[in-house]
Amino acid sequence: MTIETKTYSIDLHHVTRVEGHGNIRINTRDGVVEEVKLCIVEANRFFESFTRGMLPEEIPWVVGRICGICCVGHQLSATRAVEDAQGIVVSPQTVLLRKMLNESQFLQSHVLHVYFLAVPDFVGAPSVLPLIKTHPEVVKRALRLKKLANDYTAVMGGRTLHPMSNTLKGWRKLPSPDAIAQIRDRLLAAVPDLKETVSIIKTLKMPPYERETEFVSLKHPDEYALYEGEVFSSDSKTGVAVRDYRQVTNEFTVPHSTSKWSRWHREAYAVGALARINNNFDQLRPQAQEIAADLGLRVPCFNPYMNNVAQVVEIIHCAYNSLAMMETVLNNGLQEEDIRHTPVPGRGFGAVEVPRGILFHEYAFDASGRCCDANAIIPTSQNVNNIEQDMKAFVPQMLSRMSKEELTLHMEMLLRAYDPCISCSVHMLDVTFVE
Repeated sequence: MTIETKTYSIDLHHVTRVEGHGNIRINTRDGVVEEVKLCIVEANRFFESFTRGMLPEEIPWVVGRICGICCVGHQLSATRAVEDAQGIVVSPQTVLLRKMLNESQFLQSHVLHVYFLAVPDFVGAPSVLPLIKTHPEVVKRALRLKKLANDYTAVMGGRTLHPMSNTLKGWRKLPSPDAIAQIRDRLLAAVPDLKETVSIIKTLKMPPYERETEFVSLKHPDEYALYEGEVFSSDSKTGVAVRDYRQVTNEFTVPHSTSKWSRWHREAYAVGALARINNNFDQLRPQAQEIAADLGLRVPCFNPYMNNVAQVVEIIHCAYNSLAMMETVLNNGLQEEDIRHTPVPGRGFGAVEVPRGILFHEYAFDASGRCCDANAIIPTSQNVNNIEQDMKAFVPQMLSRMSKEELTLHMEMLLRAYDPCISCSVHMLDVTFVE
């Protein structure tokens, strides 16, 4: 029986940590694709309910626990939303420190995903563990870069996981200039490791599949937008204010997903590294633009597998941008600021870019100054619809030229390309085929 006439089912169950549990289900009959679904089956986590009754300064530290990888992003997005509700305008120093903290998270997450979760797929390894024997220097390089990024976060935020230094109006404890100088020196010394990272990615052959979609990200007139800006669409070429984010996300439900889906100007949209680079390429650091050209990433790019390449480009951008911000801090010094605050009623909105895409938080406070309403829309829930649309477009193209095993691998690679908060579960799938 040939692949063209074969009838089979592919059931990847579970893909864990896509903000919970998820399955990929594909059914074909006589060479015709009958069903392609990305099923999110995780129970609700109720983080928004947890915040009700909390004081403003408590919320960012609590909601950061939504994710152990994007804890910085959740904290910063929530901080901005609470400050908006409380009418707080922060100093340029605080903005700069938050941008540094955010970019430390990008370096952490992108290095983790590229080296430990994505690369094994391209070299035929079931996980990163066999590479310890076959490519020990590559693994050592990955660990060095990850340790550097972890320490960068710890210096800026007080600790690597769920940092506590950032708070409303500023910093509870300012980072040490000496510690910042040490991270700067280590980051400069890591440039050869960054160059070798690019060399590795350059050898990987990305699947050639493309599907045009809408890309959504923050956009700022003066910088590559990771911390602030308007919500920009590649379709409309215009932006909307963060407070109007519900016009963007337009959440809806589908029977096979407990996660809400999103759409804006078409059936789905994508967020993340590739979306940001498509929308903001000209504002990347020159070194990152050069790397993008060297890796064959030219905008607009509609190949979702290239999101892995886009992450490498952002590693380079964040490294050089962080070096520039560190020099600014070291040259200007840091000043203690008054962070005392009396809660007031109000509603506020915040958004930052996290490694997986744009993240929205919204909070309201009653007359007593305590939280009475909350909403958070994470990148993965915005991407799920687009991932399934990619699968529906690519599976018919792949079916006639791939075995069941090859098709399964490419679907896993596609899902992983989006880096949908499943970092601990890569290559830990229970795959069952039903003939």
